[in-house]
This record gives sequence, structure tokens and C-alpha cells, in this order.
Amino acid sequence: MTEPPEIDLSLPYISEGLEGIGGMIKQQPEHFVVEEIPSYNPSGHGDHLYVNITKKNLNTRDVQLQLAKLFDVKPEYVGKAGLKDKRSLSTQSFSILFEGEKPAESDASQIIEAHVGIKVNWAKYHDNKLRSGHLRGNGFDILITGLELDLEKAVNRAEAIRRRLDQTGVPNYYGLQRTGEEGENTVAGWQLLQGKKRIRNRWLRRYLVSCYQSYLCNRYLVKRVENGLFDTLLLGDIAKKYDTGGIFWVEDLEAEQPRYVNKEITFTAPIYGYKMKTAKHEAHELEKTVIIDAGITNEQFRELRAKGTRRPGRLVPRITVSATDDGLRLRFELPKGGFATIVLREFMKNDSHND
Repeated sequence: MTEPPEIDLSLPYISEGLEGIGGMIKQQPEHFVVEEIPSYNPSGHGDHLYVNITKKNLNTRDVQLQLAKLFDVKPEYVGKAGLKDKRSLSTQSFSILFEGEKPAESDASQIIEAHVGIKVNWAKYHDNKLRSGHLRGNGFDILITGLELDLEKAVNRAEAIRRRLDQTGVPNYYGLQRTGEEGENTVAGWQLLQGKKRIRNRWLRRYLVSCYQSYLCNRYLVKRVENGLFDTLLLGDIAKKYDTGGIFWVEDLEAEQPRYVNKEITFTAPIYGYKMKTAKHEAHELEKTVIIDAGITNEQFRELRAKGTRRPGRLVPRITVSATDDGLRLRFELPKGGFATIVLREFMKNDSHND
């Protein structure tokens, strides 16, 4: 394929037919509150100081670099579990490796608060670095402002959407933060895979390829929704258990479909790559259509070391809706990798890519 395929960023709503409430988010950092849910707690011993902080108007990379400079360590000695938006009030943890003399936990907290301008909630040592994915998920408390609807009407619409999502779950789409507002990250990733673009920076190269992988994953989920296959398992799906994370191939639809309806399991969506575990039977046939349409081969993924993996295809957040003097508040939790904006767009329905 010599020309990039047409980039389609549209994502169908799973609550189609229910009117949205409109509005805006992130008018102030305090309107978008996010808190990490850790996978484990630090032990109190070791060479890695875990620091739990609350920040606003700073992105995760900013804090990482400031902590490295403050304690005169390499940036790679500062670990984090996930990325948080700059325009938010975010609570997350970092780890700092001290190879020599270690500061007392209380001293480190005071130094950070004085020089970085963030609130330190606690600090405690542990024996390993905090790495990407070392969290169960994130809790969100989000205020939607600028509503043109009467507040009571907005609450009624939001409750109708909440009930629909509680019944169906939400497609685990990647947000525009990953694909790019106009698809620019997606196109760049395609160009890298096709050998039409060279980038020396290894981190940026991997990131842009992952953006294209995310785009393909979205297109798979779109096919699933548009073909009426989101509320059902397919023979050969690779399913995942919500409670334990265990995965398995669906070989008995009659036995597994009730577990899907009861939100015990979900199908997984492909993040295409040369080492991705593939579905079987009819589920495999659906997966193949996306990659064939894209004109990408496993050899191209291999050349750029894009291994691929799988991602839960359905989110099942428990959402609460409430009215405030300033707008409408939504509270929910998402597992790691889930995008809050994907839930919010179902309520707001003012996504420009779906006009």
C-alpha cells in the first residue's frame, strides 16, 4: 500500500438513541479528579522510595524529571505506574531509587513539597521500582459544566445513559489522546510500519507505532459494535475473567454466554503485533478483516518490534450520577488502560468525530 489508508476516528456510541447532556470538562483542574488504585502497597524497606503525590497543572513526565533533578538521580531511576493528564487534580505514586545514602521518608516529603510544589500524601520505601502497569486502575470524580439543559433534565438523561451502560458495558476504545485529535499519530505510525518514515528517537518511534496499533484495536471494536456483536461472545473469542485476569478460548458458547451477560468475563480485543495471541474460528475471521483492510503484515510489526497483545474489549464501570450547583458529577472506576473520556462521551455526545 503506497498511500496511507483513510483514517476513520469515528466511534459508535453504545448508548445510541439516548440523548446526551452536552457540556464541557476540565474547565478547572479540580473538575477532573483522578486517583490511582495501586496493585500493592510498599513494604517499608528497600532502596526505592515510593512517594504518593497530588498534583495539578503538571503532567506525569514533568514531575518525573523534577524529582530526578531534585535528588540528583537519573530520570530512569524515577518510576511511575501510569500517566495522568496535566489538566486535572491527580493523585499518583512515583518511586525514586537511592543507590547511596537514603533520606528519611519524612525529610524527602518535606523537600519535595518545598521544591516541586506538589502535595505529598505519604512516602515509604519498597524493594522494587514502580513500573508502568503497577496499578489496578484509576478512580474518577468528574464535573461536567457548561450545561445548556435544565439540570433536572440533564440528570434524567444521564441516569438513562447510566442504566444503559450498566446493562451493556462500554467498548474499551482508546481515546483521542492516543490516536491524535486529527489522526496524526495514527498516520505517523502507519508510515513507520511501511518504511516511509524514519525516527531515530526509539521512545517516540515505539509510541507512534503503538498509536497505530491502538487505532486498529478501535476499528476492531467498531466492527464488533456495528455488526451487533458487542453483546455476545463469538466462537473462538479469547475471553478474560474480570476477577482473576485469567484468559481462555471460548469453545462452548452455550456455557460462556451467560457468564458474559453476568459480567464475569469479557471478550478481548486485538492489539495487533507479531506475537499477539490470535482468536480462533469465527472470532479469528473477524480479527483478520481489520488487519487485511489495513494492509499491514506481521513482518512489518516484527521489523519494528511491535509484539502486540490483547485488551479487555468491554469496560463495566459502576457509575454514579449527581447534580451540583456547578453542573453534573460522574464518579466511576476503570481498570488500567481504560480511558475516562470514552465513558464521558457516552453521556455528553458532543464528540466532533461522530457528528
